[in-house]
Amino acid sequence: MVNIRLPDGQVKQYPTGTIAAEILAEDRSGAQETPNPIGAKIDGAPADLAQAINADCSLEPIFPDSEDGLAMIRHSVSHVMAAAVLQLWPDAKLAIGPAISDGFYYDIDLEHRLTEDDLPKITAAMKKIKKKRLPFERADVPAAQALSEAQASGNAYKAEMIQDLLAAGAETVSTYTCGEFTDLCRGPHVPRTKVIGAFKLMSVAGAYWRGDEHNQMLQRIYGTAFATREQLDAHLHMLEEAKKRDHRRLAKELDLYSIDEIVGPGLVLWHPKGGRIRTIMETFWRQAHYDNGYEIVYTPHIGQLQLWDRSGHTDFYRDNMYAPMEIDERQYQIRPMNCPFHIQIYKNKKHSYRAFPMRWAELGTVYRYEKPGVLHGLLRVRGFTQDDAHIFCRIDQLDAEIQTVVDFTLYILRTFGFDEFDVALSTQPEKFVGKQENWDKSTEALERALANSDLAYTVDEGGGA
Repeated sequence: MVNIRLPDGQVKQYPTGTIAAEILAEDRSGAQETPNPIGAKIDGAPADLAQAINADCSLEPIFPDSEDGLAMIRHSVSHVMAAAVLQLWPDAKLAIGPAISDGFYYDIDLEHRLTEDDLPKITAAMKKIKKKRLPFERADVPAAQALSEAQASGNAYKAEMIQDLLAAGAETVSTYTCGEFTDLCRGPHVPRTKVIGAFKLMSVAGAYWRGDEHNQMLQRIYGTAFATREQLDAHLHMLEEAKKRDHRRLAKELDLYSIDEIVGPGLVLWHPKGGRIRTIMETFWRQAHYDNGYEIVYTPHIGQLQLWDRSGHTDFYRDNMYAPMEIDERQYQIRPMNCPFHIQIYKNKKHSYRAFPMRWAELGTVYRYEKPGVLHGLLRVRGFTQDDAHIFCRIDQLDAEIQTVVDFTLYILRTFGFDEFDVALSTQPEKFVGKQENWDKSTEALERALANSDLAYTVDEGGGA
């Protein structure tokens, strides 16, 4: 027998091996809630309703419109989509097909070049699969057997994933079968295709295998899914409204900026109207900084590479830095960040303890190599000007300075209409410099500033720098 803690706090005994669906159905007897659960949480971890319970645990239902429920629906729809693609193009090689924050995707190696004109016929095939009410059935397969089968089928992507699992010590891998379609997958999934909700295929894009530009370029089909047609329609309406407010569309209509392929991807040309808006923002920014005790500095757009070698940026950030250039037999780097320059200004002379705090700010233009596939209007670019500052202070000034900079940051953001914040407190990383007592004091000061500002926050363990 196993002891199961149910959502109402009761602990009941059931025979070992009882599946989650049976326990939840008994617990819901007489309940009027709709819809029925599509999954279960076992000790807080999402699982299939068909999962057998073999140890004491807590158990609760997953409903379709919950966060976990939507993830299960979207993951299941991605499998249905993959099955439909294989029906239409049997030579397709499937890579990965996860649920994501607003939908799902599947990466596919396919000779046929997919376009959005293909989406309606994929959708039609998916609807036929849904109507069959096919179950999603999990099986645990010896990893070596699964690898052999993947290699025999010619799917190098699944084979590579299984090899990684074998290298990590896995003895078995899980697969899910839906009709004639079987896929390597951790799950969980909804019980049957009839409960995959309402879905829509959205777009087709390219994606490198495992995000590495040196790997094969695959075709990615994006889609979204919700528990009900009403929820899907509301989401699609929101997307249409967002398109009307897309900054790229507005920028073109208002003649604010452009990005020219001759100049280079991700490099912004500000037009006169955009320049005027930017000037107004920058004028406010400068005066606000002066009013709050900052001095403004200016630093070069390039510097010797050794500057970033010394700061450690080169080791950790090389892939996002432009290639260095050689001048007078020395390596120079177009700057990816401003920090080393501000440090060099500080180190230019000795400072009296009376000089602290020193608050130095810069509208520092930096250049970072973003991969072509992620460039997106002004949201992801290769050259941008950032509101950057460094504060030099004594330990006894720490609390006051952190509180001041938090207040100032909120003032700047709220001036521009931002009033909802997701805040994370990043704590000491495994590798760090400085004294332990100063890290402790800094973390405590950050916590006090957040509490004083009435900001809810999460903790990013080890995320500090």
